[in-house]
Amino acid sequence: MAAAPSVEEAARTFGHGSLDGVAYASTSTAYAIGFDGEAALVSRLSGQLGLPAVAPCESAVLALRVLGAQHVALVHPPWFDAEENDRGTAYFESQGFDVVSSKSAALAQDPARIETSAVYEWTSRNVPDEAQAVVIGGTGFRAAGAIAALEAALDRPVLSANQVLLWNLLAEAGAVLEVTGFGRLFEHASTAVRR
Repeated sequence: MAAAPSVEEAARTFGHGSLDGVAYASTSTAYAIGFDGEAALVSRLSGQLGLPAVAPCESAVLALRVLGAQHVALVHPPWFDAEENDRGTAYFESQGFDVVSSKSAALAQDPARIETSAVYEWTSRNVPDEAQAVVIGGTGFRAAGAIAALEAALDRPVLSANQVLLWNLLAEAGAVLEVTGFGRLFEHASTAVRR
């Protein structure tokens, strides 16, 4: 899906003038093509649309750097298998992070049946003490509602794929909005550390 010309064809379907930016929302694509491939994809999208473009894992890397976190726990959707968890580890380690755990959450396989409370319960019990931050990957994984409670319980930053997409896209599009209740990440500007 990330290969040319698929992305360019999809980008052409957007109406011009009504967008300030675009997000390519796929954690598994980033894991499959790696950091450089994801950066190239974002660059192609941005060039095609003439707008800022962001992607989830590249945004998570930026967020981790802004937060000063080096040791990371990855939490993935239950439908990610061991190979996908290994790809996630490789992705973040390629950017200099120490991945202290990379696991698929033992939750419902149907995204519509995953409750925020279940995300909180599983994650709060499965993050190693040495993790300085938690990254919940998977854009189809509803985790944003658990971020504030997890940060309070774990006393460290918690990022989700959709949260970092929004955070980075707002900055790239030049939007000035106050976002509360979705983690300490929104206390920081993504422009503090750029690619």
